[in-house]
Amino acid sequence: MDDRYGSDVLASGWRERGAKQVPIVPAEIDLVVEVAADGYCGAVTRVQGGTVELEDWKGRKRLFPLGGGFLIDGAPVRLTVPAVKEQGPRRTASGSFAVADQRARTALPSRILVEGRHDAELVEKVWGADLRVEGVAVEYLQGVDLLDELLAAEPPSRERRYGVLVDHLVPGSKESRIAEAVARGPHGRHVRIVGHPFVDVWQCVTPRALGIAAWPEIPRGVDWKTGICRAFGWPHETQADTARAWQHILSKVTTYRDLEPALLGRVEELIDFVTEPAG
Repeated sequence: MDDRYGSDVLASGWRERGAKQVPIVPAEIDLVVEVAADGYCGAVTRVQGGTVELEDWKGRKRLFPLGGGFLIDGAPVRLTVPAVKEQGPRRTASGSFAVADQRARTALPSRILVEGRHDAELVEKVWGADLRVEGVAVEYLQGVDLLDELLAAEPPSRERRYGVLVDHLVPGSKESRIAEAVARGPHGRHVRIVGHPFVDVWQCVTPRALGIAAWPEIPRGVDWKTGICRAFGWPHETQADTARAWQHILSKVTTYRDLEPALLGRVEELIDFVTEPAG
């Protein structure tokens, strides 16, 4: 005869046998959960050191300890560290697939020109791996005003094309007038000038990446970078202050998702232009 009570009266687990088991769920990136204690709802963005980071729809991030206290579709769950997945094709910061064991190519005659050092550093951080594979060098002009001088000294050709990225390329701006003049001139066929609409490349970093609602509005007549530093409460008296501010902003950029689409499309357009086989 079966013993309905079991043979060991001291056996553990009698309480648990009647209790509902809470599912254990790996805290995978982008999993949306609710915090039972206060109703905070967000997607998983990072799991590290026994904690999980959640980001809500407004871009606000909070840390919580892994374990119980979470809901999925209103049902309790326990979050745990996700299993390590086998590495698939790795992506670069630009979103393209990384080429395994690929050495940088010898630089092509064609190149991408940007206005200043900050532009070059931003392009390098996001597209550097792709450009090295393609053999494309990025150089800065220290101002689009110097473009005519460069074109005269080193004229472009079918084999040596120049892709130029400029700030504040909007109708009626100085930059747009220069771009139109180059397009009409003798070198226009082998030069592609594109740009973003922002005052400075700093603004190409999304407010979300910086953890702010929006970039501050700087009045006309105030140096834009100085005004930005002052608005954020950062030191702004010297060039070194400005350099430190930019390094802080640049540190927030990890992938193309941290940049405005108005810049992303233009850089990709220039890469295509300078790497297109001469025909």
